[in-house]
Amino acid sequence: MENEVKPGEKLENEVKPGENLAEAGQSAVSETRVAELEQSLVKKSDELAKANTRLIELEQVISGKDSQMAALKQTEAGLAEKLTTLNNSLAKAVASYKAMVVQANPEVIEELITGDSVESISESLSKAKALVSKVRQGVEAEILLTRVPAGAPERTSPDLSALSPREKIKYAIGGLSSRS
Repeated sequence: MENEVKPGEKLENEVKPGENLAEAGQSAVSETRVAELEQSLVKKSDELAKANTRLIELEQVISGKDSQMAALKQTEAGLAEKLTTLNNSLAKAVASYKAMVVQANPEVIEELITGDSVESISESLSKAKALVSKVRQGVEAEILLTRVPAGAPERTSPDLSALSPREKIKYAIGGLSSRS
């Protein structure tokens, strides 16, 4: 029972002598309302202080993140520059490798060796060697089919059986040239 009054306790709504009962009720309601508003104000002030504290913490976190972002952007720029340098070095190394492959394989036509990486150049070299090998085999097969014996034919004595006796005598004296 909340409305019980204990001995020695003062009532909030106690009517003072000479006061009107209606005025006393309004006064008590106003004081209660003021107390409630003051409590609400204190609560809101506490909440505002907590919100301000949280806001300060978040601003510090944002500041930290901003500095991290700046550091990461700087690192990114450095890495991009390093990547460009490495790509240029790689391009030079691949060009040098291609030149060495062309020089080491004179039987392969330079235009058959293509590519922009070591792997692609090696692959094109293998294909070019296979092509050269096929062409060489075809040419060798064609040469074997049209083989001409090397050197002059064997020297044999002329066949004198078709000559008359008079021609044979002239031949022996050296007056008749050889007819074969």
